[in-house]
Amino acid sequence: MEELLAELEARRQKVLAGGGEEKIDKQHQAGKLTARERLALLLDEGSFMEIDQFVCHRATELGMKDRELPGEGVVTGTGTINGRQVFVYAQDFTVMGGSLGEMHAAKICKIMDLALKTGSPLIGLNDSGGARIQEGVAALNGYGEIFKRNTMASGVIPQIAAIMGPCAGGAVYSPALMDFVFMVEGTSHMFITGPQVIKAVTGEEVSFEELGGAYTHGSKSGVAHFVASTEEECLHLIRVLLSYLPSNNLEDPPYISPTDSPERICPGLRQLIPVDPNKAYDVKEVIRSIVDDGLFLEVQSQYAPNLVIGFARLAGYTIGIVANQPRYLAGCLDIDTADKGARFVRFCDAFNIPLLTLVDTPGYLPGVDQEEGGIIRHGAKLIYAFAEAVVPKLTLIMRKAYGGAYLAMCSRSLGADHVAAWPTAEIAVMGPEGAANIIFRREISQAPDPEEMLQRKIEEYRRNFAHPYVAAALGLVDAVIDPALTRSHLARVLKALLHKRENRPAKKHGNFPV
Repeated sequence: MEELLAELEARRQKVLAGGGEEKIDKQHQAGKLTARERLALLLDEGSFMEIDQFVCHRATELGMKDRELPGEGVVTGTGTINGRQVFVYAQDFTVMGGSLGEMHAAKICKIMDLALKTGSPLIGLNDSGGARIQEGVAALNGYGEIFKRNTMASGVIPQIAAIMGPCAGGAVYSPALMDFVFMVEGTSHMFITGPQVIKAVTGEEVSFEELGGAYTHGSKSGVAHFVASTEEECLHLIRVLLSYLPSNNLEDPPYISPTDSPERICPGLRQLIPVDPNKAYDVKEVIRSIVDDGLFLEVQSQYAPNLVIGFARLAGYTIGIVANQPRYLAGCLDIDTADKGARFVRFCDAFNIPLLTLVDTPGYLPGVDQEEGGIIRHGAKLIYAFAEAVVPKLTLIMRKAYGGAYLAMCSRSLGADHVAAWPTAEIAVMGPEGAANIIFRREISQAPDPEEMLQRKIEEYRRNFAHPYVAAALGLVDAVIDPALTRSHLARVLKALLHKRENRPAKKHGNFPV
C-alpha cells in the first residue's frame, strides 16, 4: 500500500506542477496568476475538490503521441463561495497554452453537467490560446459540446465567465452564451480573428488591446459586464455578484436581514431633482439613497451609460434595478440601452429577482444612425423583456416619461405590478415644448408675439398635463409619493408582492426580436 500511495502522490505532484516552474514564472511575469492560484482566491479556503485530475489526451498525430499535458490543460472541480456550492473550471495557460482538445473539453463538459444536475452556479476561468490544432475536428467538436451545454443551462443556473488571458476564435462563444463576462485590464483579450489575420485580410493594423481588450468590450461592444483592474479584484467581484444570485431558477435569491431600516426616510431625494426639467442629475444617487446601506453592484457600467442596471437589496431582498441616467443623452433610450436593459431584465426574470425600474426619459434617441441601425427592432427587445417578465415589477416615475419610452420602461401597460410617481413626474405623449408647437401651431403663428404665445402655451400644457395626476386618475399610477418616503414605500410594496404568481399561455418559446 505504501508504494501505491507514494505513486499516487508522485502523480498528484506532477499534475499540481502544471507546465513547470519556467512556465509558471512566465505566467507571473505577464502579470497573471496560475489556474490553481485563481481558484484558491475565488473559492472558500480549503473547499476545492478537484475532479478528473489525471485525465490525459489521446491524440497521436503531429508530435502528440509522447507529449504529456498535466491535467490536460484545465483544472476542474467543485467548491464553495460564501458557503454555497459552485462548479468551476480554470484553463491552465502553462500547459500547452491552455489549448482546448478533446479531453480538455470533456473535463469541462462533465463539470457543466454536474452543475446542471445539482442546480449549482457554473464559473469558468478562461485563459487559452484556442483550439488545439493538433487535434483538429475533435477539438472543434469539444467547443460545440460546450456551447450546447451553455445553451441548455441558460436560465437554469447562473453561468459566469472570467477572461483571464487570451480567448480567441470559437472560444469566445462560450463566454458570450453565459450570463456575465468579467475581464481584467491589460491581460484579458477576446476576439474572433486576431490582429495578424485582420491585417492580412483587410490591411488594418490594430493592437490586441484595441481589438479585444477589457476597455473595448467594457465600453464599446458591451461583451464584458464587469471590468477589473487586477485578477484579485476580478475574482472578488465574482464572489460579490454571486451573493445576490440564487443557485438556480427554482430558488429565491439569498435574503440578508437588513441593518438599514426599511422605513428609513430619504429627505435628500426632495432636493435631488432640479426644478428645471432640462437639467441633469445622477440617478445613481437616487439608487444609493433607496437601497440597503447604499450598496449597488452596477452591471456594464461603462457601456451605454444612459441606462443604469445592477443589483442591490431592498429590505434584505435582492432586486434588479433598471434606471434611466439623465447625465448621459438626457436618459434617452437607444439601440445599445435596449439591448443592455432587455438582457438584464430577462436574467432577473429567469432567476426570480424582482425588478425596480426608475424612469426619467424624454424618449428614444432621434437620428438617422439609430433608425438605420434598427432602433425599432432593438427597442422592441426591451418592451418584450418587461412584458414577458413574471417577477414582481415595481416602477417609480421620477420626472420625464414620454411617449413610447414611457411604455418601454415597465409601464402599467407592460404589466408593472405597482407604479409610483414623484410629484415631479411628467407623463405624456411628448414633452411640453413639442406638444405646444403641434397642438397650438395656428394660435402661435397668428399671435402678435409668437414667441411669447409659445411660452404661454408650453406652461399651459405643463400645468394641465405634465404631472402625474392625469395618469393617477386613470389608475395607471398607483401612488403619488413624497420622494423622502420612497424607500419605505417601495420596501412595503416589495414585501406585499414577493409571493406573486402569474401564468403565461402554454408555448414552446416566444420569438424574441433578436
